Formats: sequence, C-alpha cells, structure tokens
Amino acid sequence: MRGPLLAAAGAAMGGTGGPLARTIRAKLTAALQPSHLEIRDDSPLHGGPPGAETHFGVLVVSGRFAGLPPLQRHRLVHEALRAELAGPLHALQVTARTPEQWQSDPQNPPAPPCLGGSKREKRRG
Repeated sequence: MRGPLLAAAGAAMGGTGGPLARTIRAKLTAALQPSHLEIRDDSPLHGGPPGAETHFGVLVVSGRFAGLPPLQRHRLVHEALRAELAGPLHALQVTARTPEQWQSDPQNPPAPPCLGGSKREKRRG
C-alpha cells in the first residue's frame, strides 16, 4: 500500500516520470516497502539526450534499514535494481534512512555536481 508520504513524493517529483523512473519506483516499493520514496532524474544534468534516463538519485526511507550500516542499506537498494544497473542505469545516488532518521532530519541531499565526460568522449591523458 502506498503511504501518504510516498504518494506526495511521487506528485512532488513531477508525476510518474519516464519508464525507467517508474521501474525504479516499482522495484524499490516492492523490495523495501518504503514509508517515503523520492526518485530524482538527474540525467539532464549530465549532457545526455532528452529522455535518456541514465542518472538518478533515490531517497528511500524504510524500516528494513533498521540496525543496518549504510553499506548494507545501499546493497539492498542495488540488489532491487540489479537489472537496471546492468543496463540502462549508469549512475545512482542513494540516500537510505530509517523512519526515525527521516523524522529527525527530513532533508534530501542535493545531487552531486557532474564532473563531465561520457563514454563517447575520448579521455585525455
């Protein structure tokens, strides 16, 4: 069941998003039953073509993270998105919090700056 925060976050993030954003939302919801989930498509910040859906940030708040260190939390997220990370998803920024952590600090960190470069550019050096 979608909680009110999850529904509100979906609306605040511009609706349902593209196909990959919808897949990310569905898989993380099924795997982690989050009480709050934000999915941010950072692809336009990285010089890809419109609709590329290659760079995302996710904020996942789930009781499943209780007692787990950050690395284990990230592994749960990565496991849920294994197929996407092997294919179209090039970069994923993960913020994984327990409901208590989110309640005490409901801030989502900003996207990191793009450092440039792509698979199509020749590297100098």
